[in-house]
Amino acid sequence: MMFEDLFNFVLVGVFLSAVTSSVIPKSPSNTRPIDRPLSDENHFEDDEHNIEYDHDAFLGKDEARSFDQLTPAESARRLGIIYEKIDEDRNGLVTEEELGKWIRHIQKKQVEKEANTQWLEHLANQHLESSSELRWSDYLKRTYGSTDEELENHDDPEHLENDNKDAVARDRRRWDLADIDRNGQLTKEEFTYFVHPEEAVHTRNVVIEETLEDIDKDHDGFISLKEYIDDTVDDEDGEEIDPAWIADEEEDFREELDKNGDGKLDREEIEAWVMPNDYHSLIEEAKHLISEADSDKDGFLTKSEVVEKYELFVGSQATDYGELLSRHDEF
Repeated sequence: MMFEDLFNFVLVGVFLSAVTSSVIPKSPSNTRPIDRPLSDENHFEDDEHNIEYDHDAFLGKDEARSFDQLTPAESARRLGIIYEKIDEDRNGLVTEEELGKWIRHIQKKQVEKEANTQWLEHLANQHLESSSELRWSDYLKRTYGSTDEELENHDDPEHLENDNKDAVARDRRRWDLADIDRNGQLTKEEFTYFVHPEEAVHTRNVVIEETLEDIDKDHDGFISLKEYIDDTVDDEDGEEIDPAWIADEEEDFREELDKNGDGKLDREEIEAWVMPNDYHSLIEEAKHLISEADSDKDGFLTKSEVVEKYELFVGSQATDYGELLSRHDEF
């Protein structure tokens, strides 16, 4: 079994529980790629470093829990095997670039896992084989509990609670963009583009459209500083906002996002914000891991340095955290 196949292992439990539900829960439609952290954990809590964040970023959340069940010796041994995968040029020195690419690889596998989970849920509901294509009507019924015709029926009180026309319209737009062969149905690969349009060139533009629909309240095709701040404040669930924090956000807007300095974000600037090419958080995490483990401070990580600092990269039974998963053959 290859390392990349580990993520399929954890889908079994999700698959079994999903088939009993009538409607698949849907992620918020205004969730943007930049909003996705490398871990659900906080990296620092009260100025204390939380290594579980690093474990999730380095391994992925599910595989991190698997390592948490190993002895320290076995955890370090498996980490040594992972090191060989990260060191692409096989020179015994892992660079910031190589480590960043690895973390990006892990993040991409998490994206694929999320899409695959939903894919299996839909197929289970329709009693379809894994190679089948998903029809729009089946997706609509499974996700919203309604058909196109029912959603159009606004006058019938029975269907008022299912009035999700805006969300359905967004999904339909994504669906049509993801449908490469234009047959009205999605393959597993196409469904991944539907769930995560930022992952493909032909669907990335819809993320910009959705961002504008969420934030551009005056519909001028740009995001002003006020609209940006208002959207950020909305994310805080009505809590009182520190004026200093608002000032920091305004500075970020002017210094980091508004590249041409015209006081608003155009489509190119919006794309750079919500779908950054370098995935800033990945680079920062790579720098952090190197700074913590690079004992000789040469800017690279040797295998011995990584294994010596195994608790930074992976867990073990010493942390006693997470649910038990089986041992995997590739180690």
